[in-house]
Amino acid sequence: MRRVTRNFLLAMGLLFVLLLALGALPGYLRSGDPYSMTATPVGNDTAANAAGGAGDGTATPDGTVTAATDPSTVDAANVSDRRYPYTTEALANATADSAGQSSRYYRGPVGLKGAFTHSPFDEYDSLVQQYPAAVDGDAVRVSHDGTVYRLAVTQGT
Repeated sequence: MRRVTRNFLLAMGLLFVLLLALGALPGYLRSGDPYSMTATPVGNDTAANAAGGAGDGTATPDGTVTAATDPSTVDAANVSDRRYPYTTEALANATADSAGQSSRYYRGPVGLKGAFTHSPFDEYDSLVQQYPAAVDGDAVRVSHDGTVYRLAVTQGT
């Protein structure tokens, strides 16, 4: 093999390894304040919406209001744990009496991490875009197991 060809192949291999590391490394960067997805209970889905919740409270034929018929809440059954890992973890850790939090996410230095990793900010933006009627200030209303939660990205310690 000629020297130029060998050097070219070595350079391409090194470039490949560097690009692979650049894709994997940002997930391990931890600097700054941690952020997490927090699900705070606000009531049950029929009572909260019938009492004048955030939406128009579309009712079923028997007169009850449910998350499936109310456009002001996101039905958690439609939220995939593969696409929304922070959201599903926060909902799984929440109860009807106490808030639940997802695992922590650190933004990383100079915004490099955000371009390569999935974050709670991505999930929140996706829910806001898909369910604009469910937006409640800086949170999204989500119905899970008969309880409505305010789902928001919070900054923790």
